[in-house]
Amino acid sequence: MIYSFCRGLLRLIYKFLFRLEAKGIEHVPKEGGVLLCSNHISLFDPPTIGILLQRKVHFMAKKELFDIIGFGWLIKQLGAFPVKRGGVSKESIKTSLTLLRTGNVMGIFPEGTRSKGEDGAAGKRGAATFALRSNAAVVPVAIIGNYKLFKKMKVVYGAPIDMTPFMDKDVPDAAEKATDLIMSRIAELRIKTNEL
Repeated sequence: MIYSFCRGLLRLIYKFLFRLEAKGIEHVPKEGGVLLCSNHISLFDPPTIGILLQRKVHFMAKKELFDIIGFGWLIKQLGAFPVKRGGVSKESIKTSLTLLRTGNVMGIFPEGTRSKGEDGAAGKRGAATFALRSNAAVVPVAIIGNYKLFKKMKVVYGAPIDMTPFMDKDVPDAAEKATDLIMSRIAELRIKTNEL
């Protein structure tokens, strides 16, 4: 109830302030575990990825945010869960895998931090590891724009990435190779959309 209300409110706000539009929503599976892997340019990114979808999207958030009276409760209702500063804890890993294995949608930024560069930052292996350990569908996402008021923002969802070549335990550096593939698909979405 709270999630649906806030999602509807944020849709209106983002549509008005950033003229947000989405492409490729049909690529996001309607059921089962889904890992949305996106580039990361702003603190505004988590809502950008999730508010135009019908499914609830969960995100990691800094543990300190949950200590803020009222705000911590709100973001928990909105699907966020805490992660300690300086690294992903065992508890947040367990929560992530449980969410994905039980058929939920989780958003993650493989870069691990915001990147202003057009080429983005190198991806970290966390997203690929979650995908390989949970068997969730991996959907690349590209956020395009710069959140300037009344300038158009786009969020583009690509076709799910086939992760089966990396599932075999005998594949050397499987998580690293899977990460490279995820990052390349995100980059492709950004390039193709910019060319339109």
